[in-house]
Amino acid sequence: MMKRKLPFLVLLMLGINQLMAQEKIHFPSLDSLPITADFYKLDDTSPMIVLCHQGKFSRGEYLFTAKKFNDLGFNCIAIDQRSGGEVNGIKNETAAAADSAQKKSTYLESEKDILAAVEYCYALTGQKVILLGSSYSASLVLKIAKENEHVAAALAFSPGEYFDGKLNVHDTIEGLTKPVFIVCTPEEKADVQFLIEGVHSAVKYFYVPEPRGVHGSRALWPASVDSVYIWVQMQKFLRVAKKEI
Repeated sequence: MMKRKLPFLVLLMLGINQLMAQEKIHFPSLDSLPITADFYKLDDTSPMIVLCHQGKFSRGEYLFTAKKFNDLGFNCIAIDQRSGGEVNGIKNETAAAADSAQKKSTYLESEKDILAAVEYCYALTGQKVILLGSSYSASLVLKIAKENEHVAAALAFSPGEYFDGKLNVHDTIEGLTKPVFIVCTPEEKADVQFLIEGVHSAVKYFYVPEPRGVHGSRALWPASVDSVYIWVQMQKFLRVAKKEI
């Protein structure tokens, strides 16, 4: 009986190993906090996407999707921000390091980590990077895209005003002209429409799945009924974004 089950278990482990076939890397945040990230490397020359997770999550948010960006012709790194936890069995090591160092780990403090990832990738490749954010980090990537010359485009899944009045995202991103790709749930639609009304990008994609949708970049996970459509539209967007790099 056990011998009959073994091939299935072997195949299962091979599948897990394939998902985990990335290099764990470390680099310092702007305040020297060590950041842990997974580097999904395609080659030495393709553009880079920085993948940022939502609250209470980790770089594991992209365990099932990062390699799809490789298939679309992009290198990418999925980072642990200092504000987060665990998802898909992957613990947030940057959050643990922040806790050990007694550093603040609010959503807003995590901007340091995303900025450090941008500079790390730019130094590595000499090319502008694309940012992808989920929930609170979606708001931060829009802010950083507006302010940072090393960012070519931004993808924001469920952005919002998540910062307890310490950051007004609506006002901060007003005047953003870089390509943006924005997805949210129907419940979030009105707030997101207001949030991005001052974004004047020539390439501004805004999609709201009906009737439900999924919060954050989990909309890209295979379990999301809208994931196939979103991936198709995102591929078109990324072709345009590449031209900004």
